[in-house]
Amino acid sequence: MVGGRVTQGTITRQLLSNINGNLRTMQSLQEKMSTGRNINRPSDDPVGITYSLRYRSDLVVNERYQKNVTSALSSLDYNDTMLSQVTDILKRMKELAVQGSNGTNPDVALDNIASEISQLKEQLVEISNSQFNGKYVFNGQFTDQKPYPEGTDPSSVVTDPGDLDYLISAGTQITVNLKGNEVFGYPPPGSTTTSPVYEEDNIFYVADQLIANLQAGNHGGVGEQIALLESRTDKVLTQQAEVGARVNRVELMEQRLTDLNLNLETLQSKTEDADLADLIIKAQVNENIYQASLSVGAKIVQPTLVDFLN
Repeated sequence: MVGGRVTQGTITRQLLSNINGNLRTMQSLQEKMSTGRNINRPSDDPVGITYSLRYRSDLVVNERYQKNVTSALSSLDYNDTMLSQVTDILKRMKELAVQGSNGTNPDVALDNIASEISQLKEQLVEISNSQFNGKYVFNGQFTDQKPYPEGTDPSSVVTDPGDLDYLISAGTQITVNLKGNEVFGYPPPGSTTTSPVYEEDNIFYVADQLIANLQAGNHGGVGEQIALLESRTDKVLTQQAEVGARVNRVELMEQRLTDLNLNLETLQSKTEDADLADLIIKAQVNENIYQASLSVGAKIVQPTLVDFLN
């Protein structure tokens, strides 16, 4: 068997190929150390890049849910504050109604009570038109329209019944808005306004009845409104309890999304991030190999004719 002829050119080409291979390895290791990433291009790890892209996509979606959760909590907290203010006003109205139902009050006292209830009613109207981030909170989905506009009888208003929902996770929505009629009451019986429900304890209607009876000195009529105030207060408290339940649910989801975000970041880090300690050791070993290849190559390359003549 006759072996193939090995020329000096063959040896040189093979030597240069090996040296260039060591240089490419050094370049790759230095790039990973400088970027701190194990994957800088798809060719670095074709399988790992698919997982990396998936983790990045999941993180973007999860961060969007977290922003929705933050917005939902802000809206719910604001609604809870508004309901607390309504409850406080109703309690004060009840105190005044009890005081006004006492037959020993002179007309001046009744007029003063009526004046304060009138001011409380105006405060309720202001609350009913409350805005959060430039959106009305008591008009369902019509957040750009004032639910209780000036020049209208607030007791006859029918607000939008639609829900304003936030998507806080895949397939999970939470309602963050309030309907004005569920808080302040639907129009009273006999109202000419078309309404799905008619309620005697509409707070604006009750306030008007209190004022009228107080100004007329009708103590019995004032006393009849106390039960309606209690009824409306219970309904407002029910709304507030519902808001509190929603807050608890959103807070649990917030913690879940935080945990999920941490898990995704950990998985992404394991896939993408480089192990610097391991890279430093590999880089040092590769540099030694490179230097050795240069040293051996210098001995393998055949001396020139001049070297022989010397």
